[in-house]
Amino acid sequence: MTALGARQAVPHTDAAIGIARRDITPPAGIRAKNWGPADWERSEGAHRPMTLTALAVGDAEPVLLIAVDGTWWRRVDDEWSVRSRVLDALGLRDDQLMIALSHTHAGPVLCSADADLDGGDLIPGYLDGLAEAATDAGREALQSAEPASIDWTTGRCSLAADRELDLDGRALVGFNPDAETADDTVLVGRVSAADGTALATIVNYACHPTTLAWQNRLVSPDYVGAMRELVEEQTGAACLFLQGASGELAPREQYTGDLGVADRHGRALGHAVLSALDLLPAPAHELELSAVVESGAPLAMWTETRQTRSDAIATSRDAVLLDLAPLPTIEELEERWADIDPRSRAERLGRARNLRDGYVLGDRVEHPVWTWLLGDAVVVAHPGEAYSRLQRTLRSAFPGRPVVVMNLTNGPGFVYLPTRDAYERGAYQAWQTPLAPGSLDRLEEAAVSAIRTIIEEQQ
Repeated sequence: MTALGARQAVPHTDAAIGIARRDITPPAGIRAKNWGPADWERSEGAHRPMTLTALAVGDAEPVLLIAVDGTWWRRVDDEWSVRSRVLDALGLRDDQLMIALSHTHAGPVLCSADADLDGGDLIPGYLDGLAEAATDAGREALQSAEPASIDWTTGRCSLAADRELDLDGRALVGFNPDAETADDTVLVGRVSAADGTALATIVNYACHPTTLAWQNRLVSPDYVGAMRELVEEQTGAACLFLQGASGELAPREQYTGDLGVADRHGRALGHAVLSALDLLPAPAHELELSAVVESGAPLAMWTETRQTRSDAIATSRDAVLLDLAPLPTIEELEERWADIDPRSRAERLGRARNLRDGYVLGDRVEHPVWTWLLGDAVVVAHPGEAYSRLQRTLRSAFPGRPVVVMNLTNGPGFVYLPTRDAYERGAYQAWQTPLAPGSLDRLEEAAVSAIRTIIEEQQ
């Protein structure tokens, strides 16, 4: 039963927090061929700026989250080359750093092995610049950290839709109007200085940035760019986008060269973020049932009051052992795809080779999972592309606690983790991944266990 003095808590994180940003827009002419049907190799410019934003949380043993407008890592060595340089330069442990890619499909190719291809000569320099930008922004964020708080809330956005469509018995990657409603959760963190000044907005949402495709010749953050512009314009603070568990989620309208569609998508998400922010109490406040006022009816008066501090910070880096599916040889794949368009065939074969390099080393693989406790909130990240069931499972297991879930973070293991149903229907994500059915189940179990352990150790 509710009593006077009861509180409607706003989950929050209290800590020293620093923010820094760098522009990582690549030069025109860099290799940006991410789609098989593309009949071009080099970008011709930029749709919107591409950014890298660092968020440092804590002082004694801080954690550093770096959000990057980036495509996806194609080789383990490239990811580790960037991340290890940041770790070494800033003196951080592996469990203290997360580098999360937005997964735009309109960005530069992040693969040094493509250096001999058209536009690939600019890739090694871009990767070096990415490591330098991450290091510089990380250092600035760590050094500028000041007492602050993060208030967490949830909004809704219907941009994401199920992208598993069956057409005449063939599994396609595209909007399925008959699917159950997709996960529309937008987890938002409002970062505020001690005096209430806005420092940043954290946005965690699961939706593939595949609006722009082979018809577009400009590098772009896809829908993330317009979302970020809108939120930053309204709040006056930096906005960090964190890609959620979006393995089977994408916009309904996609695969276009129309930049306006990407911007429209971004504004839709941006308005959802702003709506969630507008419903929050003042920074570091929550609601308290403070009085009953007699009127024509007895009125329950809920007023804003200061929160109690929630400043525990803890980290872990674990690994879950996953089974591999029987993998066809590259020669078998060449024969299987002999009749498709040569450009698309080359793209598929290149991805298959890269997936095997540095991750698939035996009959099983160790798939890493990073977990942070930040006050009331939990952050869980891994390098693969899990289906959205991962975030629904984790949030259901820990109700009332904000759970940030991120795909495409750190490495190795840039692979899909589909549901068993996706394997049964022959979905692209299932035949593309080297992982066996049941891998998503094991990842969920490992993540729940890691969250439970890190919470219990702080109690």
